[in-house]
Amino acid sequence: MIWLVGLSVLILITLISIVNALTFTRLRPAPLRQFPSVSILVPARNEAEYIEETLERLLRMDYPNFEVLVLDDASADDTLQRAQTIAERDSRLSVLNGEPLPEGWVGKNWACHQLAKHAKGEIMIFTDADVCWEPSALVALLHLMERTQVDLLTVWPTQDTVTWSERLVVPMMMFTIINYLPELAVRYVPWPVFAAANGQCLVFRQSAYKRIGGHAQVRQSIIEDMGLAWNIKRYGLRLLMAEGNRLIHARMYRSWAEVRDGFAKNILAGHGGKPFFLLLSAVFHWWLFVVPWLWLPIGSLLPSSEHWPWIPMAMVAMGGGVRALSAAVTHQRLRDALLLPISNVLMTVIAARALAWHYRYGGPRWKGRTLVRNTEGR
Repeated sequence: MIWLVGLSVLILITLISIVNALTFTRLRPAPLRQFPSVSILVPARNEAEYIEETLERLLRMDYPNFEVLVLDDASADDTLQRAQTIAERDSRLSVLNGEPLPEGWVGKNWACHQLAKHAKGEIMIFTDADVCWEPSALVALLHLMERTQVDLLTVWPTQDTVTWSERLVVPMMMFTIINYLPELAVRYVPWPVFAAANGQCLVFRQSAYKRIGGHAQVRQSIIEDMGLAWNIKRYGLRLLMAEGNRLIHARMYRSWAEVRDGFAKNILAGHGGKPFFLLLSAVFHWWLFVVPWLWLPIGSLLPSSEHWPWIPMAMVAMGGGVRALSAAVTHQRLRDALLLPISNVLMTVIAARALAWHYRYGGPRWKGRTLVRNTEGR
């Protein structure tokens, strides 16, 4: 009976995945009727390796009315100096020296809060220091804002994945969104449970950002992007998700250690900060996406093989199918869908890392800081 339930769950996931593949918005450049002022806000901590390319790309944007503000958040490298060098030759760029981190704030949230106070644009875009923007990306964003009249547009950048650890783990972020969260519900249902956002690119109308209290309302949240999306829904405002379609793309991490720690930073908070829910999630994903692969080759050797091989074959096919579909939607490699069980094993290792941090330090560790416990609720 448990395997018939698992098969039913996979059928539901498949249906959600197919509908999302058909409806998920993708960025596309298009003519604009209006040209609102835009503030592009970049928090940066120890980003010397990327900051110059990022700022040069932003300043090449094909749009007449924008400013770029970068805030150095107590970097230990020369992020500040590199940003200031570019600012000296382009007046559209301003560089801020961040204030000390107050008690009760997560570092990135504090940096974004300071940036927002200096922003002059009608549209405020928060973007990470390692996100790459193509020249037509800003026009595509503003066209989508103009056409849909949303208050928060969140973009999932196309992820550039190179090493095996990146290929096996990074796409699991969009695997979750495409397969579990109905995009049409995010767009049209007002309940906060149907909300998601990606802090790599958040596009606010400044009036909406101020109405929800901005980053001050999620000051302690490790998943501040999700907290902002929930608040948009709570205030009756409109949220839209979009895929970057290679106009906005990013290489989040470059090694297994970076992948492991980067995902471990958020994974417990993404499960409500509850270790039990994280463990339950791990069991759920093994049940759907790992055990059927093991059952298929050894099922004939087990004492009872009532549902073998049809149930494990169907579960393997549907699991690989939804992984391949999410890869197609987000410009990832279709063949990596065959390695879905390994991806789930690696996610279990990441969950273990998060739990170790939780019990040893009271929170995740990132860029030399121990982040405060997440207190943001739905």
